[in-house]
Amino acid sequence: MKRRDFIKSSLTVAVAGALSGTALTSAFAAGPIKVGILIPLSGPAGLFGPSSQNCAQMAVDEINASGGILGRQIEPVFADVGGPPADATQAALKLWKGEKAEAFIGMHDSAVRGALTNLFKGQVPYIYTPVYEGGECAAGTYVIGETPDQQLAPVIPWLAKEKGASKWYLIGNDYNWPRDTNAAAKGYIEASGGEVVGEEYLPFTADNFDSNLAKIKDTGANAVLITLVGGASVGFNRAFASFGLSDSAIRLGTLIEENTLAGIGAENSKGLYSSAGYFASIDTPAAKAFAEAYAAKFGADAAALNSLGQSCYEGVLLLSALAGKAQSLSASDIDTIAEGTTYEGPRGAATMSNRHVAKDIYLAQADGTAFTVVQTFADVDPGNNCG
Repeated sequence: MKRRDFIKSSLTVAVAGALSGTALTSAFAAGPIKVGILIPLSGPAGLFGPSSQNCAQMAVDEINASGGILGRQIEPVFADVGGPPADATQAALKLWKGEKAEAFIGMHDSAVRGALTNLFKGQVPYIYTPVYEGGECAAGTYVIGETPDQQLAPVIPWLAKEKGASKWYLIGNDYNWPRDTNAAAKGYIEASGGEVVGEEYLPFTADNFDSNLAKIKDTGANAVLITLVGGASVGFNRAFASFGLSDSAIRLGTLIEENTLAGIGAENSKGLYSSAGYFASIDTPAAKAFAEAYAAKFGADAAALNSLGQSCYEGVLLLSALAGKAQSLSASDIDTIAEGTTYEGPRGAATMSNRHVAKDIYLAQADGTAFTVVQTFADVDPGNNCG
């Protein structure tokens, strides 16, 4: 698929119906739509910020070039939500009430998401894009990120069969995403005939992992599930390899993408796997066209493409699709039509079901500082999150 054809295809569904009749006339009179883009530009997840901002801006530019949303140009307003939930709430409130943002797209941690759903209370459309623990069903909130049912349910049995993963050690940061993900992982591990031999949670500020690695070695673990974020993941994985554990245990990360892998380094990536709905190396026409468009727009030195950044691109596409179908940006109007709304993105076609989307899941192995997909699991359901 050529870049031009991909852009045309990905926007067709997103803007369908959005430029008709009186909606067009009144929309132009209303001026641009301010959309709050909430991403981490600082803190432990700050390394995901530049690619997230690039991808969101890319989607905005493409949609604006095709007529905007309901005939109105999108004006993205970016805010840093890399800090504590209270700070993120204040940043979002400023955009909502001060800047008059009419919708929000968020790529940030689950603690911030919980604070924002409590702030918005279904009064404004809010699209949450990254991998997360599942179970979000708040009114006005729509989720396109991977759940544990998607990232782990098919992957853990595959690693058990193909790589002999049977004794798992679980290590993550101390908040709800790692804890809830690991709670789900225990069931998948048991079902595949394995056992959990250790589990611990670390503060975001952790930077010395000697005692953790000694525990992992003492348990005889041959597989480690990593739910550490950003800099903590980089530091842990470097230390893991230096400790010699990569010779005896594989690692599976559910938040290890291309930027994190670059920080880990080629010399520390032996036996490292990642599970996600997108990698920059995916060999599909839509994904290749997206990567070409990104490179053409931002250049060779741009922040590396990855699943978290790319999710912001699809978040903007979904907002356009929802508004076009509802012929409105009202949260209540969108909630009535959200079920079954579809859009086309770099990951392929996606359809909203119970506020989530099914998707292909890729298991990739680190090859130096790049990922190579070793197994694809087609159209994996996100699980019964809002049933």
